[in-house]
Amino acid sequence: MKGTVIVLSCSCLLSILMFYSAADTITANQTISDGQTVVSARGEFEMGFFSPKGNPQNRYFGIWYKKIGQGTVVWVANRDMPIANMSGIIRVSNRGIVVSTNQSTNIPFWSSNSSRSVKNPVAQLLDSGNLVFRDENEEQIFLWQSFDHPGDTSLPRMKFGYDLVTGIDREFIPWKSEDDPATSNYIDRVDKNGYPQLILWKDSDPLYRTGPWMGSRFSGLPVRKNNEIYTSKFVITETEAYFVSHLVNTSESSPITRLTLSPGGIPTRYVWNREKSEWTQYLTLLVIDCDRYGICGPNGVCNVNKSPRCECMEGFDPKSPEDWAQGDWTDGCSRKVQLECGKGDGFLKYTGIKLPDTRWSWYNMSMDLVECEEKCLKDCNCTAYSNTDIRDGGSGCLLWFGSLNDMRGYSDDGQDLYVRMAASELNLSRKLLVKKHLQIIILVPVLVIGTIMISLFLLYAFKKKRFHRAGKKKTLAGQDLDLPLFSFMQIAKATDNFSDNRQLGKGGFGTVYKGILEEGKEIAVKRLSKDSRQGLDEFMNEVSCIAKLQHRNLVMLLGCCIEEGERILLYECLPNKSLDHYIFDINMSQSLDWPKRYSIIVGIARGLLYLHQDSRLKIIHRDLKASNILLDHEMNPKISDFGLARTFGESETPASTTRVVGTHGYMSPEYAFDGLFSVKSDVYSFGVSLLEVITGKRNRAFVHPDHSHNLIGHVWKRYTEGNLLEVIDSVILESISNQHEVFRVIQIGLLCVQEYPEDRPNMSSTIMMLTRDDTLPVPKQPGFFSERRNCPETGSSPKASTTNTISVTYFAAR
Repeated sequence: MKGTVIVLSCSCLLSILMFYSAADTITANQTISDGQTVVSARGEFEMGFFSPKGNPQNRYFGIWYKKIGQGTVVWVANRDMPIANMSGIIRVSNRGIVVSTNQSTNIPFWSSNSSRSVKNPVAQLLDSGNLVFRDENEEQIFLWQSFDHPGDTSLPRMKFGYDLVTGIDREFIPWKSEDDPATSNYIDRVDKNGYPQLILWKDSDPLYRTGPWMGSRFSGLPVRKNNEIYTSKFVITETEAYFVSHLVNTSESSPITRLTLSPGGIPTRYVWNREKSEWTQYLTLLVIDCDRYGICGPNGVCNVNKSPRCECMEGFDPKSPEDWAQGDWTDGCSRKVQLECGKGDGFLKYTGIKLPDTRWSWYNMSMDLVECEEKCLKDCNCTAYSNTDIRDGGSGCLLWFGSLNDMRGYSDDGQDLYVRMAASELNLSRKLLVKKHLQIIILVPVLVIGTIMISLFLLYAFKKKRFHRAGKKKTLAGQDLDLPLFSFMQIAKATDNFSDNRQLGKGGFGTVYKGILEEGKEIAVKRLSKDSRQGLDEFMNEVSCIAKLQHRNLVMLLGCCIEEGERILLYECLPNKSLDHYIFDINMSQSLDWPKRYSIIVGIARGLLYLHQDSRLKIIHRDLKASNILLDHEMNPKISDFGLARTFGESETPASTTRVVGTHGYMSPEYAFDGLFSVKSDVYSFGVSLLEVITGKRNRAFVHPDHSHNLIGHVWKRYTEGNLLEVIDSVILESISNQHEVFRVIQIGLLCVQEYPEDRPNMSSTIMMLTRDDTLPVPKQPGFFSERRNCPETGSSPKASTTNTISVTYFAAR
């Protein structure tokens, strides 16, 4: 009996030792129950059952970071079939890994279904984050691996693409939401048609594509300089095509990175910040403007530096001129002269192009460009050609057939594209080129002399008639903006001679009217009054800032008028007026439930991010507030009123001014006191607006019987007391089931209004906090959280210009 006990004890001990000696594996005689986990050899990754933060009732089998990231999940098995309790188990059969429950072990919730049966099955979690199924005696032969079945995350050394031999198609499908790992209607895949490229789809519609791989990068992605974290390559053979990245440094101290597809389909690369112990955004791809697939239609080119964005290539005209003039470019462009194969057709070279959609293409990696041109000329259906590899002078051949779709230009990062043209168009192009060269040779001396004479004349005019010079300045400025100029008579006719019945709003700047152009297009006409506080400089600043901007969350400028001393701007007409009409009105606010308000907050944030980071120049708005947020027919927010905005180059630092302009209650402390402004000044204004949207109260007009704080101070006080329910608009409370989300957004607002600019997040981080459910930092005390009314302004702060008439003195919590 004692011997039996000893044998059993030894057997148990041996089993335990075997388990802990191979803690990264599961064998056929083991099961992992809910609550138990398996950890990779070096402790990099862990796998087992988990629940999303907002969905504790559902259990999923997944893999997450062990050492870092507070359990950041990188892979989920049963993402579309969660287990509704903690009865799940993981086991290994001779055909793969199986997830089931104790109650119904014969009905798996998920299984890996490997290609063949093995005698000694083992599941192993590798330190790369890859879960593999193999025979215990064949360490390097994986019969199944999680890297072949990705979810929303790509890790280093994970292939993204297809294999025609095995039939594996590695696609990325994001989570349905932050709390739901189920597959969404977005999918990112390597397309198998023509020359391989990456395309992001929503349902059956392409949203964005990278362009083809050009040897060192994708045609449609900008060059990323000083990237010392990872390298990327795109492998194309007869049987497979895949994208893969590798870490530059593979030591234990090397940066940790992951690429994640958000629930909204936005790819973002994160790097682990060891000092702050948090994920930081390294690179994100926001699909806006010219990135949207096919925005300019067939044979159209989207140019981010032009307004309007779309134009036809040389030798092409808009297919539907009426629609094109109204900003509907979907029909694209058609040839002026149809091709006549074999009758002198040739090619016109375009540079700086994101190469067209390659789903209707043919390629050969060994041809050179001369052979490529000959190949295209011999095929009457070939419409364009280019290299497949731009390195070392270029190599390979890529041919297109039919229309050329989804092109973007013209940038230093783009490639050369040779477009087939009829002989007559080529001759015309050559003549124009020769004529242009002759004009340059003849006109340069004339222009030099003319410039000197004009300069002298302008100097004389400046001394004699300053007002006349100002008028001249307006005219010249308008010509330089590449913006349609409307006559005063056109605008007067469109607004019924500025009828009071057409008024949309009125303020210190002047009046906004609803106008209808002759072709029936509705517009908003902003006519500055003669005594408007917005002078000529502010007017030209607004025009120059917004003329070349285009984003779904920025109001679109259509033209201007500077005749007869007028300063008139023409905008797209937004039927729902401004945000303040809704959130501060008892009746109108009833139509803004929490989902709509949350969408408006995120939309404003995306518009600011575009101004600060993604537009050609960094733009600081300086007057962001609810009355400057307009709403379209779908209640999408659009930032307006750029009269006070300032532009900066990418490397320029925050600036200062002796003339503080803006609206009290929205200005940051460093701007109001010291005249210092930066992107963090806009972040402060955004935070104030965010709190106003949630509370339905104005920051300055807020009054409470228990204290003298403004709205910011009231929210801060309730936050520190743990009583945020009191500050939330009753309309929101009636439309939510999860108060946590609203509390979280309030906390983000408080982070944005912190006293010191270095403590505030930038807009990129703010959007990530709004759209993810990661742990938030604890906000510090805000600036300007108390106010004293009807007191004279004191101190040595710069002279302030404000849109309000009440004299108010603020003081920051120092």
